[in-house]
Amino acid sequence: PDPRSAAVPQEKMPDEELACRRRLKSMGVDFEERKAEHDAAVGCSIPYPIALKTLGKSLDINPETELNCQMAEAAARFAADIVQPAAKAELGAELKSVGQASAFVCRHRNGGGKLSEHAFGNALDIASFTLSDGRRIDIGPAPPEKEAKFLNAIRKAACGPFKTVLGPGSDADHSLHLHLD
Repeated sequence: PDPRSAAVPQEKMPDEELACRRRLKSMGVDFEERKAEHDAAVGCSIPYPIALKTLGKSLDINPETELNCQMAEAAARFAADIVQPAAKAELGAELKSVGQASAFVCRHRNGGGKLSEHAFGNALDIASFTLSDGRRIDIGPAPPEKEAKFLNAIRKAACGPFKTVLGPGSDADHSLHLHLD
């Protein structure tokens, strides 16, 4: 079994968790603390979850999403450092919001086998991006040329901050979103 399955919150939040929250606040990320979740039967565990309301000062995430702090920070940095500049360069508009499809969910990968990174609050599925001019860029198998260039650029760049990046073309389960963990 995955050693993270036994993770339960300590009486005092660890220093790294506190430091992560300070970094999020310094980035302008709006979040709320959530109660620990642990399912011993399945093996899911997220001892110090947060609910992300934004990914930065003027960047929403909808709906709000529950993640562990380290994944929340990686997602916020990805949005600010990779997605925002790519939106400006490729599409000529600011990124206003990220449409998420899934975050913390107590489940196995592909319906069976190993636990998904979602089971530890360590994965985020992104279904769309909304730009400042109102355009919505949906993730799918055959986007228009400009959108495809944007999506390909961010998907390729996601391979740095995330260990697993799946999307259209990976398999049928990831044809309509980017999976990042």
